[in-house]
Amino acid sequence: MTEAVLVLEDGRVFHGESYGAEGETFGEAVFSTGMTGYQETLTDPSYHRQVVVMTAPHVGNTGVNDEDPESSRIWVSGYVVRDPARVPSNWRSVRSLDDALRDQGVVGISGIDTRALTRHLRERGAMRVGISSTGGSVEALLEKVRASGEMAGAELSGEVSTSEAYVVPAVGDKRFTVAALDLGIKANTPRMMAERGIEVHVLPANSSIDDVLAVKPDGLFFSNGPGDPAATTGQVELLRTALERGLPFFGICFGNQLFGRALGFGTYKLKYGHRGINQPVMDRTTNKVEVTAHNHGFAVDAPLDRATETDFGTVTVSHVCLNDDVVEGLELRDDTGNLKSFSVQYHPEAAAGPHDAAYLFDRFIDLMEGQA
Repeated sequence: MTEAVLVLEDGRVFHGESYGAEGETFGEAVFSTGMTGYQETLTDPSYHRQVVVMTAPHVGNTGVNDEDPESSRIWVSGYVVRDPARVPSNWRSVRSLDDALRDQGVVGISGIDTRALTRHLRERGAMRVGISSTGGSVEALLEKVRASGEMAGAELSGEVSTSEAYVVPAVGDKRFTVAALDLGIKANTPRMMAERGIEVHVLPANSSIDDVLAVKPDGLFFSNGPGDPAATTGQVELLRTALERGLPFFGICFGNQLFGRALGFGTYKLKYGHRGINQPVMDRTTNKVEVTAHNHGFAVDAPLDRATETDFGTVTVSHVCLNDDVVEGLELRDDTGNLKSFSVQYHPEAAAGPHDAAYLFDRFIDLMEGQA
């Protein structure tokens, strides 16, 4: 095995073995608490320019298949595991995780104390990191880490979005048409809409309001995606125009943050973010608690204790994280209390799960039907 080294921007060093492709890579170090679904994590465009540390110690035991990717490629900048599976064992597996990473040029490291690394990131916060298996000095790698780009201020949705619009047809009878802005969309999102009779027109991130209206949508959807919502302007203006026209809106993750900005709220960077498939969230409209999938390093700065009047109606925080009271959802209602638009910070399309939040797609149906 080739030796590898991981260096954080504050100078902390971890030594291990090369995993996946050999070489050097840089990004923002974040940790994910999921114990399954690593293939979906790796192919989630929201992880663009991030080095993912898996807190589960044993990774890769089910291998990699061709049915579960959330996009056409692996998006993480690097991958960190403690104990990689020596041999994958699953009837659907067609290659090992190590081979998949190597084939797509993803540099990783194994055999390090990921528990210690995770505790360090929890205490110090997410930070830039470098992984190298080239044999260079730690000092030289640290210099490169500190010269690499930061996530704050980065506008990345254009780097992960589709270049051409495409359509995911409704399954069975078509009930609605939705324009979905691809800011880093996961494959399961239009699939779950299609299963509910929605014809989904997936549009590039740089689409205009005219592009949206051209598909004659019954609703507008903003997807998840990477980057700093404060660095995004075009999509915020598009959304404000759509809200002025009364177009029903549903957003998730990055879409929730842009919805907050369109409504006049600020956003901020979390210390180490929420990433994993085991995050408890309360739906304040029903007082039910959901176990949810998260992948976000930024959040909306909206008041939990009161409604806010905006140019488009009254906004309230509809969902909240029970771990740290981070805003996890917003609702926009008109003067009569009818729901006009809503968003959540987490992933109702979560694969491999959990599925507690799938009802949100039905809520979108109700919104477009005028019954919400």
